[in-house]
Order: sequence, then C-alpha cells, then structure tokens
Amino acid sequence: MSGHAGCRWNCAALSIHRASASYNIRMMQNQNPATFTAMLAKAQQQNQSMLCVGLDPEPTRFPGNFKNDPSKIFDFCAAIVDATADLAMAFKPQIAYFAAHRAEDQLERLMAHMRSVAPQVPVILDAKRGDIGSTAEQYAIEAFERYGADAVTLSPFMGFDSVSPYLKRHGKGAFLLCRTSNPGGDDFQNQRLASVDGQPLLYEHIARLAQGPWNLNGQLGLVVGATYPAEIERVRELAPTLPLLIPGVGAQGGDAAATVRAGLRAGGSIIVNSSRAILYASADQDFAVAARQEALKTRAILQAAATQ
Repeated sequence: MSGHAGCRWNCAALSIHRASASYNIRMMQNQNPATFTAMLAKAQQQNQSMLCVGLDPEPTRFPGNFKNDPSKIFDFCAAIVDATADLAMAFKPQIAYFAAHRAEDQLERLMAHMRSVAPQVPVILDAKRGDIGSTAEQYAIEAFERYGADAVTLSPFMGFDSVSPYLKRHGKGAFLLCRTSNPGGDDFQNQRLASVDGQPLLYEHIARLAQGPWNLNGQLGLVVGATYPAEIERVRELAPTLPLLIPGVGAQGGDAAATVRAGLRAGGSIIVNSSRAILYASADQDFAVAARQEALKTRAILQAAATQ
C-alpha cells in the first residue's frame, strides 16, 4: 500500500472513530435530559457521596506497563472510573492533561465510557475557559456537544458576556472560579472593589453575581478551594443555594472534614474533588484497587463530617 493510500485509510478510520464517539455522546445526551443540578442531587443520594473524582492523567506517573505511554490515557482513566463509579457524586476530567498529549480523542472515548458505566454520575469538564462572547460560543460547543459534558468550569473575569453562552444551554451547569485553592489566588481574589457598594472582596462579588443576576438558567455553581475553609464559609453565606465545587483535598492539603463543615448547608450542595490522591494511590498494577480504597476512605470522611 502506498504512503498516500495508507494515509487515506488511517485518516478515514480516525474520522469514523471520532464520528462514532460523537454519535455515542449525542445519543446518551438525548437519553439523559435531566438538568445538571438534578443529576447532582440524584448521584449524591444514590451513591451516598459528596466526592468528585478528578481525572488528571499524567503518563509519567502511570503504573507498570502504562508508564510514560500517552496512548494509555484512556485505559488508565477508564480503570479509575470503573473502580469508583458507585462512589462518586461527579467525575471531573481536566482537559489540559489530555490536550497536552494530543489525546482529545481519548477524552471523547472516556466521556462516552463514563456515560455507559455511570450514567447517573454527572461529568464536569474542567476547562476554565474565559473569552469574549463569540469565542465562548465555540467553547460551549466544545464542552457540551463535542465532549458531552454536563457542566464546565469557567473563568468569570471577562464579565457576563463571557459566561452567558454557556447559560443558554438548557440544563447544563457552569462553575465560576471564585476563591481558588492555589496560593496565587490572593493576588486578585482577595482584593477589594472600591467601585462596588460595600467594597467587597473580588471573590465575594463573584459569589453574589452567581447567586443573583448571572444565574439565568439556575445551573451556576462556584469553585472554592478546600485550602481556604473560612472563605468557603463566607461564599456559602453569600450563595446559600449554589453547588460548590471544592478542589484541593488530598495532595493540595485541604482538610476534607473542615470543608464539609464550612460548605454544606441545607439547600446548598458541595462537590469535593480529589484527583492525585485517588489516581496515584498506588504505582503498581493494583492501582485501580488502591484508587477505590482511597475513594472509599475519602467518601467516608466526608459523610462522617456531614453528620456531626
């Protein structure tokens, strides 16, 4: 077979594969018309969980025969999903960990796999997009049509017109970065806004906007880091009914029990994310078993704190 003919065959096969993955995602979306917040509530009740399993695949940390092999990203993540599907309130794949290895096709496969093995568990695409309205429209297509996500993380700092395209999608969720878990968040998020009544801190202003005038479809949430429990409590005061996506438990040092006490209220759910502590609980072939044990442990801590 000539090089050109081989290329045509491979390209055609790749196009068929991608079309199949996209078709599977669309079919599963049509079969699952529930809103994001309704899916969250159902998954929390069904799996008795506030745990979000973050999917941040790093091939250099993969176990055994998977190590340093980007082509195994799907296999690794699918094994984690299979091991934790009955323990998670949500899954959260981080798009950069796939795009860095040209593995967007593996992310498409993973999204379809999650829909197949855990249709009751919502998927939050961690993309942290933020751009002008026309570009945001394209990012919304990427998140909700290409990948079939139930919700997406966004940066709100370009204003409402950078968020509104996502809110036009009926039933789809969006989490705005509010008080993030990284130390550099202080550079902006803890600064006061002199031009706003009461001179709130920036993260407080974002929380108020999300709870109020920006929440057009009732599906907005906020990202608040577990490393700042006092700020979680403050955000909950300002946004009593919004779901809070809380990263930073586990490898970043956030306290799971303190997170629950600060953020969980009647009418306001929390989704506590753990990524590396679960994904890399073992560097051996038993990684999926170890991931399940770590997820069980974290879920138990969260549930115990909720009853205190």
